[in-house]
Amino acid sequence: MMDDLEDLNCHWLRALENIEANKLRVTKYYDKKVKAKQFHEAKLVWKLILPIGTKDIAYGKWSPNWEGPYRITRCVPGNTYFYEMLEGEEFNRALNGKHFKKYYPSIWVDA
Repeated sequence: MMDDLEDLNCHWLRALENIEANKLRVTKYYDKKVKAKQFHEAKLVWKLILPIGTKDIAYGKWSPNWEGPYRITRCVPGNTYFYEMLEGEEFNRALNGKHFKKYYPSIWVDA
């Protein structure tokens, strides 16, 4: 009976090793498709309107999801950024890079 328990422990360890190998394999293929957003200082970005899901009653479902443009003032490790309005008003709260997207100036509005 003790031999069966030792065999059971070996099966558990082998199963755990298989699970870890599968997780590494899935992570490898997932990371191939993920594109990290990197912004540099003085770049213009759009900021996601937070909290997500808040809509302006006047516009209903047509209310905008992004606002801006904002200027990145400082990059902090961990994909975190400090930002400011174009007029110079700086926000004291940092945001994660997933809440920003690159700003492309419009030729009709910004010309």
